[in-house]
Amino acid sequence: MFSELKEDLNSIFARDPAARNLFEVVTTYPGVHALLFHRLAHPLWLGGWKWLARALSQFGRFVTGIEIHPGATIGRRFFIDHGMGVVIGETAEIGDDCTLYHGVTLGGTTWNKGKRHPTLQNGVVIGAGAKVLGPITVGANARVGSNAVVVKDVPAGATMVGIPARAASSKAASADLAFNPSPVNPKPCFDAYGEAPDLNDPLTLTLEQVAVHARRLEEKIDALENALRRLQNTP
Repeated sequence: MFSELKEDLNSIFARDPAARNLFEVVTTYPGVHALLFHRLAHPLWLGGWKWLARALSQFGRFVTGIEIHPGATIGRRFFIDHGMGVVIGETAEIGDDCTLYHGVTLGGTTWNKGKRHPTLQNGVVIGAGAKVLGPITVGANARVGSNAVVVKDVPAGATMVGIPARAASSKAASADLAFNPSPVNPKPCFDAYGEAPDLNDPLTLTLEQVAVHARRLEEKIDALENALRRLQNTP
């Protein structure tokens, strides 16, 4: 557990430019505190100490404003930035190198027992206020834009925007955007709030195309009207 916490702390410096030193991160970051409570509560939950695990996670919620069910599975180098209002459900599964911003919900859409919360594969970023709902899978290195609502599976490397979320095109390769620190790439490209460079909303693109088509029709109508006037003025 301590090795995981050390990795969690070290990964923050690559993803938050406001992080100045380890002492500041340990003492003032609610996302770190919430994760610590979860790292303690999760083994208790798996060991059958359900009430104690829930009590510990509830105390963590009271202290941090972040609610993580002790049954949720969280991978390595996980980071919750700002954190207030984050909710992670019981059967949620989060891979390595994932990032959540404030107001994110990984929620269920059914009262049935069993798998009912999302699975985030490695390197996923969920932007502020986004909702990922149901037993769906968000593929590796995918991005969910701020305030998006995702209710269907997300392909690896995709960027989702809107309500309900739609795949948006991006010129940037998803692999280049992944949080993947290495000696060769000590400061990886990281897209804060789940937004990718050169992001194009498909709905916006469609509306722009409609506007262009409408202008062309207006130009043709003007040309026809001018031609009719010339014919009427011809003796």
